[in-house]
Amino acid sequence: MPRLTKIYTRTGDDGTTALGSKLRVPKDHPRVRAYGTVDELNSLIGGALAQGLSPRLAETLPRVQNLLFHLGADLSFPANEGKEFNIPRIKPEHIEWQEKLIDELNAEVGPLENFILPGGSAGAAALQLARTVCRRAERELVALARDEEVSAEALPYLNRLSDLLFVMARYENKRRGVDEPLWDTHA
Repeated sequence: MPRLTKIYTRTGDDGTTALGSKLRVPKDHPRVRAYGTVDELNSLIGGALAQGLSPRLAETLPRVQNLLFHLGADLSFPANEGKEFNIPRIKPEHIEWQEKLIDELNAEVGPLENFILPGGSAGAAALQLARTVCRRAERELVALARDEEVSAEALPYLNRLSDLLFVMARYENKRRGVDEPLWDTHA
């Protein structure tokens, strides 16, 4: 477990940051953008939890947050580096867990009969915001993967997570007794 004894180092004052491998790169490097957006997503999930979500989501989302830390740790190292640190990584069983949870929650909310607008309850709106940032993290990862190797599970994990967050938002609205805001094609 990392131990931080000093929060500021001044080493980033020149616009660079260190990857896990200690390699210094610009703070806008595609790898840094990717794990930075994953960090932003994790913070938004924390914000959604602070809204006081339904018990099923409140017990599940901390695992999602921990897995996002796994993903961030994985992304902080270029391919084939960091093996000596035994970094937790996203595994196929994490994606399978997401799919089972999506199926469970989706069975409760029922089929989608129209596009819905982000919103409804405060918790659902927060989850929808997290979903959009998850999609951005996925786009950042796709951009990174064009030039550098990323783990095979990283993209499927984020793709599935955005679906999970969407279904969680629907579930939260249902649990709160709030109608889903539907897209009005005649507006």
